[in-house]
Amino acid sequence: QVQLVESGGGLVQAGGSLRLSCAASGSISRLNIMGWYRQAPGKQRELVARIMSGGNTNYADSVKGRFTVSRDNGENTVYLQMNSLKPEDTAVYYCNLQVLARFYWGPGTQVTVSS
Repeated sequence: QVQLVESGGGLVQAGGSLRLSCAASGSISRLNIMGWYRQAPGKQRELVARIMSGGNTNYADSVKGRFTVSRDNGENTVYLQMNSLKPEDTAVYYCNLQVLARFYWGPGTQVTVSS
């Protein structure tokens, strides 16, 4: 049974920073992709950033240069450092673990950016 637990969301003013963390537990293949998605009210869930077990990363265009995804393979933990936050970054952020064709999700953490 794989479980993901997020932490680090909250309320921040525009221009501020937040750091999200997600710890995965259970039987997890070392070959995996960990990352973050977000869903704003009335919108579809979208990829924010992801990182492969080898270290390659992908970012949504809207967050490039502002967000950094990283991971600790030994702890099965993924992080999202979010800088220069904008009101349009407001959403529920979901941690994701992908192993082959299987996706696992955390419960989500709210990030609210005030203008």
